[in-house]
Order: sequence, then C-alpha cells, then structure tokens
Amino acid sequence: MYIIKVKGKKKIPDYIQIRDENFILIGYFSYKPGKSYRLEKFGLEGREEEFEKYVEKLPFGKLQKLEL
Repeated sequence: MYIIKVKGKKKIPDYIQIRDENFILIGYFSYKPGKSYRLEKFGLEGREEEFEKYVEKLPFGKLQKLEL
C-alpha cells in the first residue's frame, strides 16, 4: 500500500490518501491529529497510535510506500 498526505487550503482540511499496489485509491479521509481512524479495512487494526506517529512525520505531497 501507498500513502500520501495532502495539505488543505483555507476551509478544506489536510487529508490522507491510501492507495493499493496499482495506485488505485482505497482510502481517503481528512487528517486531524488525535482523531481516531477506522484502519481495520487496511489491515492495520490495533495500530492506531503507530499510524498517528507515522502520519505526523510524513511530508505533504510525497507518495510513499506505507511501512508500519
């Protein structure tokens, strides 16, 4: 899977895209630190805190392989 963090503008919040190996969009949600995310559909259940720390370190606009 791949992940990209996109910077929002004015009223549009920052958001996260999760894509599969073929770069097809499989998840798209707004990003707010401290918010809980439904990660079970990506096989990441129970790893919410680790995911939060990982996303905090991601640069905006750079597609990267999701490595948790």
